[in-house]
Amino acid sequence: MSKIDKREEIIRAALELIAEHGFHGAPMAMIAEKADVGAGTIYRYFANKDILITELYREVEEKIYPTILEGYSAEAPFRARFLHLGTALLRYFIDHPLHFRYLEQFHNSPYGVAFRRDKFMGNKGGCDAFRELFEQGMAQEVLKDFPLVILFALAFGPLITVARDHILGFVTMDDAMIEHIIVACWDSVKR
Repeated sequence: MSKIDKREEIIRAALELIAEHGFHGAPMAMIAEKADVGAGTIYRYFANKDILITELYREVEEKIYPTILEGYSAEAPFRARFLHLGTALLRYFIDHPLHFRYLEQFHNSPYGVAFRRDKFMGNKGGCDAFRELFEQGMAQEVLKDFPLVILFALAFGPLITVARDHILGFVTMDDAMIEHIIVACWDSVKR
């Protein structure tokens, strides 16, 4: 197995195990066993578990953004941009349940709290399409007069909940249902 293959196997194993068992339920030895590498091999690629966790988050994020930005136009009307991003994000979560479950673990952990704080303060790189869109909507008074964090919660909280419920089999999403959900999210934040 090449170095790239070993690293990818470690990432894949960590994603599966953390999504299933959480950060504490997926020790490095278990990840190494699932990746079919020696425990010491992981440390050649990741100095510690914290680095593995944040690197895995970065890799998942790097896969999401090109997908949700495909066909996105910053010149489109505001509502159309919101609907595009929301729809693409919900579809991504439905199509990639392991990524969704990992992100849930990450965002509801101390790692995610620090990341979100940096994102809201504008100190974090990555895809800023959502932040830019919402800041523009606030400046143009298209969105309700709430702090950015509240607008994000109103827009994406329901989206995350229905993605989780779909993945758990409580509800089945089709194209029409997805469209209705994203429009409802829009209705919750527009003036």
